[in-house]
Amino acid sequence: MPATFTGLPFDDVRRLIEDLPGPDLHAVEEVRARDGRLTKPPGSLGRLESIVEWLAAWQGRGQPAVNRPVVCVFAGNHGVVEQGVSAYPQAVTQQMLENFAAGGAAINQICAAYDLGFKVFDLALDLPTGDITQTAALDEKACVATMAFGMEAIAGGADLLCLGEMGIGNTTVAAAIYGALYGGDPVHWVGRGTGVDDAGLARKVAAVEAALVTHRDHLKDPLEVLRRLGGREVAAAAGAILAARMQRIPVILDGYVITAAAAVLHALDADLIGHCLAGHCSVEGAHREVLERLGKKPVLDLGMRLGEGTGAALAAGIVRAAAACHNGMATFETAGVASRERSTGGP
Repeated sequence: MPATFTGLPFDDVRRLIEDLPGPDLHAVEEVRARDGRLTKPPGSLGRLESIVEWLAAWQGRGQPAVNRPVVCVFAGNHGVVEQGVSAYPQAVTQQMLENFAAGGAAINQICAAYDLGFKVFDLALDLPTGDITQTAALDEKACVATMAFGMEAIAGGADLLCLGEMGIGNTTVAAAIYGALYGGDPVHWVGRGTGVDDAGLARKVAAVEAALVTHRDHLKDPLEVLRRLGGREVAAAAGAILAARMQRIPVILDGYVITAAAAVLHALDADLIGHCLAGHCSVEGAHREVLERLGKKPVLDLGMRLGEGTGAALAAGIVRAAAACHNGMATFETAGVASRERSTGGP
């Protein structure tokens, strides 16, 4: 369906998504041809083989590679924290950024283990978004500006982008986004986030219910869902996903909150997240159902719910290994190993 332009800032986003590159099917065929000559039984590496095809399709290369992977973590603060939706105070967002800088977080260890680049983006932590139970999180201009800021995540070059987030209160805004996009009882989308007790969980549910009522007349447009119910880290992640598509950089999504950014884009046009891979299935909220709605099969399912890009970073290790197998494995010809065709008298 053609976009409707209004003269407002979201028009820039709608124009951008009208002309994005699609998958390179020729590169996929090159991968399949080489895969058939590698020293292994056909299909024996299972999903690793389809991951290489996905890399080829979106990098546009017959021999895809992961030489410059980067994890980008977007951090934002949320006015809805005032509703008592988190087990931790809002100050923890800034404190965790300092922990990232000192190398003390889980994501630092995973990036070091898999040799992944790491960037953190402070999205105006001293200026929390509006409390979504009473007002919009962002106005349209600020939302688009934050998306544009997120597009800068790939500045400096990358061949694989892993997206993560940090923000006290952001599982509440993610739940509100899912409730707006998919409907149903709000309690279905709400999880325990930072580990709230039963009373805290009830406050989260009440906050999501209130937000959906407050904004109910404006939720047919996914971009309005993003600006009214989301946060700066969600908007920035959406921008990063679009920028990566423009530059043919495959993306690995992290968990519940980052997937909310992908869900907004998917609601605009299901094709917009074809270059995205679900890194893992979080145990937060109804993440598994969301991934099914998006048509994404997670690479990992480890019972995690930390955020920070940890699930995406772990999956990047799998993706990197898949590319290394494809590019580094010998063929039957170069290894002097009899292929199945020759061993059975075939052509």
